[in-house]
Amino acid sequence: MIIIIILATLLVLLFTGLPIFAGLTLYGGALLLLTQGNLGPVTDIIFHEVNRYLLVAIPLFGFMANIMIKGKVVDDLYDAAYTFTRHLPGGLAVATILACTIFAAISGSSVATALTIGAVAIPQMLRFGYDERFAYGVVAAGGTLGILIPPSGPMILYGVATDTSIGGLFMAGILPGFILAGIFILWAIVRTARSGTIKREKMANLREMAGAVKKSFWAVIMPVFVLGGMYAGIFTATEAAAAGAWLALVITIVIYRTVGWREIWSSAGEAARMSGMLFMILAGATVFSHVLTKMQVPQQVVEALIAADFGTFGFVLIMMIMILILGMFLESVAIILITAPVILPALIHLDINPIWYGILLVVNLELAMITPPVGMNLFTIKVITEAPLGKIVSGAAPYVVLMVLFLCLLIAFPGIAMWLPGRLL
Repeated sequence: MIIIIILATLLVLLFTGLPIFAGLTLYGGALLLLTQGNLGPVTDIIFHEVNRYLLVAIPLFGFMANIMIKGKVVDDLYDAAYTFTRHLPGGLAVATILACTIFAAISGSSVATALTIGAVAIPQMLRFGYDERFAYGVVAAGGTLGILIPPSGPMILYGVATDTSIGGLFMAGILPGFILAGIFILWAIVRTARSGTIKREKMANLREMAGAVKKSFWAVIMPVFVLGGMYAGIFTATEAAAAGAWLALVITIVIYRTVGWREIWSSAGEAARMSGMLFMILAGATVFSHVLTKMQVPQQVVEALIAADFGTFGFVLIMMIMILILGMFLESVAIILITAPVILPALIHLDINPIWYGILLVVNLELAMITPPVGMNLFTIKVITEAPLGKIVSGAAPYVVLMVLFLCLLIAFPGIAMWLPGRLL
């Protein structure tokens, strides 16, 4: 009962428009004053939590993605993907999803993926006669892959919050990410073939395919270098981010020659702003987590689970429904940092693998990106197109259904997520 009151009060506070970091910090501080009469060593606790080597990966991955975008390296992805898919029904839509899949392995951000690929893909699809709603839905859904296919900012935060292996989470996201991309592609093909309104082009010859591979080589090699080095044991997650940032600079300065000091400075500033925002929220969540521990709330949750006897499946199902609802109103970062300290003892008690649960969480957070009223990818498409939000929401609706079904598949068959970590860890 206490946890329900605490979380409900926090949600009401956040819905007032108060910044998330301020709401978490002020509310956590107020609870500390009420329960123990002082704040205690809260500043030391915040510093200890934020002063983590793993967190350095977040600004480095952000810098890497910004450099690749500003260097126009990503622009070649879409053209190359279309060369290979233009003969298929919905070839442009398929190319869009493929480009989103590869860019997801560079950016680690759903919004960045939808914005970058959408700015190129949506005008093209509309020019070739694709239905507006369909075009918006393809980009909105394809963009969600940004946080499932590693590197992923939310995975890093979840790993830090629950002391779970970042490398294990990254490995576990690869196969589900590719399967989900395949589901999106299959739907796009079937949907376009049924409409019969889009003219199919001639299949590319070997010369054109070779040219496409050459043109997109550096965009494709980036995720292979970063993730391959990490999985081979050459890099840690943080070292992989640093190596990726250096490779991005080499590609854009030496090979493409599209980046100068101005772009480097701008990319560093954007990465710093994004990271600063995340770290402020993390600091607030640390205060909130500390007070929950002081009040023994996690222990009470475990005791309630034992008494209710939900079992593993029941607990996971309840959490997924709760996070789906929270995702309609809160940002992904807030959901991770608010729920993690509460559910971690329950995961341990029920012997639920935290890597598997982390992938379920991320897929659910992907859903949040395309569900109103605060689905960030929906608003990103609106910024690109200035289309009515209702059209964008209806275009994304079929993908919401597909992702819910995919989430059920992951719950029923944990091996989809755990196969690769089991082989490599």
